[in-house]
Amino acid sequence: QVQLVESGGGLVQAGGSLRLSCAASKNIFSITTMGWYRQAPGNQRELVAGFTLGGGRNYADSVKGRFTLSRDNAKNTVSLQMNSLKPDDTAVYYCYADLGGTRAWGQGTQVTVSS
Repeated sequence: QVQLVESGGGLVQAGGSLRLSCAASKNIFSITTMGWYRQAPGNQRELVAGFTLGGGRNYADSVKGRFTLSRDNAKNTVSLQMNSLKPDDTAVYYCYADLGGTRAWGQGTQVTVSS
């Protein structure tokens, strides 16, 4: 099992930027898929961005062109650069990682975008 720790959330005005980071307890080179979900109050958890099995990236339509997913295998981290933030992006953001058929989740980090 891999442990994930998120950081970088906070309060930002609309149009601003935040960078979320997810540090894994194991070498992420062996992790098949990894990325970020988010959950707003009253809503289901939704995929924001994730690496695919082929090494590509999937983005939710609502964040395409604004969010960028990246990884640093040497530091065992996955990051989400979020630009042009909107109030609708307000949510708890969760990092996930799939390893050996099991999905691990981080504890979540709050992102609040004020209008």
